Amino acid sequence: MAQLTALISVSDKTGIVDFAQALHALNVRLLSTGGTAKLLADAGLPVTEVAQHTGFPEMLDGRVKTLHPKIHGGLLARRDLPEHVSAIQRHGIDTIDILAVNLYPFEATVARPGCTLEDAIENIDIGGPAMVRSAAKNWKDVTVLTDASQYALVLEELKAHGKTSDKTRFAASVAAFNRIAQYDAAISNYLSGRLEDGTLSVFPDQLNSSFVKVQDLRYGENSHQSAALYRDLYPAPGSLVTGKQLQGKELSYNNIADADAAWECVKSFDAPACVIVKHANPCGVAVAATAADAYAKAFKTDPTSAFGGIIAFNREVDGAAAQLVAKQFVEVLMAPSFSAEALAIFAGKVNVRLLQIALPAAGGTTPFEQGRNAQDVKRVGSGLLVQTADNHFLTQADLKVVTALQPTAQQLDDLMFAWTVAQYVKSNAIVFCGDGMTLGVGAGQMSRIDSARIASIKADNAGLTLKGSAVASDAFFPFRDGLDVLADAGASCVIQPGGSMRDEEVIAAANERGIAMVFTGVRHFRH
Repeated sequence: MAQLTALISVSDKTGIVDFAQALHALNVRLLSTGGTAKLLADAGLPVTEVAQHTGFPEMLDGRVKTLHPKIHGGLLARRDLPEHVSAIQRHGIDTIDILAVNLYPFEATVARPGCTLEDAIENIDIGGPAMVRSAAKNWKDVTVLTDASQYALVLEELKAHGKTSDKTRFAASVAAFNRIAQYDAAISNYLSGRLEDGTLSVFPDQLNSSFVKVQDLRYGENSHQSAALYRDLYPAPGSLVTGKQLQGKELSYNNIADADAAWECVKSFDAPACVIVKHANPCGVAVAATAADAYAKAFKTDPTSAFGGIIAFNREVDGAAAQLVAKQFVEVLMAPSFSAEALAIFAGKVNVRLLQIALPAAGGTTPFEQGRNAQDVKRVGSGLLVQTADNHFLTQADLKVVTALQPTAQQLDDLMFAWTVAQYVKSNAIVFCGDGMTLGVGAGQMSRIDSARIASIKADNAGLTLKGSAVASDAFFPFRDGLDVLADAGASCVIQPGGSMRDEEVIAAANERGIAMVFTGVRHFRH
């Protein structure tokens, strides 16, 4: 068998010396460029510089080194076509059988604070993508590697068979084209988002997104729809798609959508919390000293809707919590961890889907570090609506008391809890709360007053009193009638954005009914 040739030119040199040493041990000839060649030579490996191979020196500060017929001819020549073989022999071009290339770190460069346009431009790779495309196009003859994770399989096949399999080469080719697409998308997004003053627009003139398929789903929102789950190329820590399913049936489209709603809500609390979601809306939310107590309180809000719901905890599910949850029918149960006792309890319930998702590290300052999306996207006919995500977090210092009656310290705590929950309830949203738990939730109604009435009815159905409760409204009250419904139900304090033409009318109604009211200055519509 003819000796194989590998061309190695990498920016990220993770594992490259070990890979090259293994190739050399398999009698593979090594070609390389610049810093990679020096690294291999320093490791005692016999390596030929590309400039020596092509007979043409690197030039233009290294911008031109692999853009040469002896490189691309060696990558693109089809071994099964006599005219190709004859052409490269006539011009003294050797075939290249393995290409290991990862690209200049453009994404990492532009992510750094203070990155200039010059920095970005200099980290746009030209020769690397050109070689990768050549090798990937000619996958039947060339193995192209764009990530260190691919090295082990290639070495395994070379050791066993003296060559790589068609399956491996094709998969590597697809991965290579995907990487080039991601790389070019990052460059396009950066350059088309750059403004005249050097700052970057949140919304570039052309938006290129890259997502990786996680799994095909049995069907979509309804059984006649097909579906799949994709994740961001670089998912945020603590996001749903980073989780691990420990047991249970395959997740469905609706499971995933509801689970995301529950997980995003439960992450918002510092204290031990439990969130129960049904049809993308929280039907029970509570905080308590333990996971078990939080669940017991959350379940009380709406036991009927909790049947077949999605449950999320922001603390480990221990045996006590598991025993309570196991008494009801649950579709999906999520937590940062499960104790051995909890796992044993659910082992007998094979259809219950258990998801273990690590919470993002504390102290994160960016949405990514906090495990949140920086942008929200909604598909519309032949287009996208893109917005910055609703990552606004309120503090008590942000509140403006607008009534004669001042809220007590306990009421302020209840109002802040209610406001946090309201952010995750579909508009129009009304949330009654008290003592760290939801008491009644009204969601998704066309009029705010109907949401208020429904929340009151649901509390009554659950046998919960709303006397002295705190209420959050995700947007302002357009008329006093909504406020009167809350007062009639027993509310003692209300948190709402304010900003209506009739704010004074609503404030007067609150004063008349003896209710303390605070304005946030921001709303939380969720459609």
